[in-house]
Amino acid sequence: MRALALPLAALAVAALAVPGSADPADRRGFGRATLTQFASLPAATFVPASEPSGAALGTTPVNGITPPFADQPVQGFSGVVRNSDGTFDVLSDNGYGTKANSADFVLRVHRLGPDFGRGQVDVVGGINLTDPFGKVPFALTRPDRVLTGADFDVESIQRGNDGTYWIGDEFGPYLLHFDRAGRLLAAPVALPGVFAPEHPGGTPNLPSSKGFEGLALSADGKTLDALLEGTVAGDEAGTLRLNEFDVARTAFTGVTWRYRLDKPEHAIGDAITVDRNRLLVVERDGAQGVDARVKKVYLVDKRDRDRDGVLDKTLVADLLDIANPRRVGGFADPFTFPFTTIEDLVLLDDRTIGVLNDNNFPSSSGRTPGKPDDNEFITLRLSDGLGADPRVLRR
Repeated sequence: MRALALPLAALAVAALAVPGSADPADRRGFGRATLTQFASLPAATFVPASEPSGAALGTTPVNGITPPFADQPVQGFSGVVRNSDGTFDVLSDNGYGTKANSADFVLRVHRLGPDFGRGQVDVVGGINLTDPFGKVPFALTRPDRVLTGADFDVESIQRGNDGTYWIGDEFGPYLLHFDRAGRLLAAPVALPGVFAPEHPGGTPNLPSSKGFEGLALSADGKTLDALLEGTVAGDEAGTLRLNEFDVARTAFTGVTWRYRLDKPEHAIGDAITVDRNRLLVVERDGAQGVDARVKKVYLVDKRDRDRDGVLDKTLVADLLDIANPRRVGGFADPFTFPFTTIEDLVLLDDRTIGVLNDNNFPSSSGRTPGKPDDNEFITLRLSDGLGADPRVLRR
């Protein structure tokens, strides 16, 4: 792994919080976001001296990449948390998209050091997710209890006040609690009354791969808001449950809100806290490249000021129409982020967000047709301040 070369001044994350001038809920909307920084990690990046992966993908080339692989790919970024030294911890999902084809993909949190001056991302470390204490009550794929993409589909991550990780899964759906070394600390916590097809018990009432795609830690660190990607059977089409979880009690409280997709066929990609009442949420369609039509970041409000029974939504950034007057990254103006799956949001200061794509290696080719997508890391300057809770900005 390459040494970290990170210009912290360019990153400008911790010390540049700018208070919002007004409550965004009182505005009609935000203007265009502006691209401020760009860096990328090549698609064909692998964990050195790791284990073979991708055996179930066959041997037919995909976007010019031929599986299987001699090592574990660094890909599938589905959640991100910021570290105090300018690095970021990113969560890889279950690997290749299904339980059946991901048994040889090791679940892992990678540590990245973006160098925006060079336009590159360095992989500076990482940890595998494991269950050495036998907390998972069902059979795992590997006898050494290293967790794989056939065991869980991990899609969202937050770090608690004690430094441990909370991770959202789609196969249960479950919430998983890991220590700093990636060791599972307790049995998976299931969402009462909701069952994915991969759940070992209960009648499925949630589509496959539609579990906890977003996970937001409250400003005080006492609760998590876990947002499903899919609609529970019996709920209104296109509405998603946001579920409150008590960290100290390690239990869901039963308090829920509803997020309404712009169209039922859309999906969410991530959710993070802004303050007690508000979150940022990525909403997207399933298309890529020139076919992509909806890749948006919304500011959502639990207070439901219009009393329609769902979270209020304000558009913060259209990821297909980003101002780029300085031609950052060598891209044209406007800049687009046209990926199938955009699943990583991080708040850098009150007017700056970081966004990463899940490149679905080697399958997605939203940037260049026929070429596997890189892992891209961009920062966007919003047209207005969010008025975020200072505790969130200090994380």
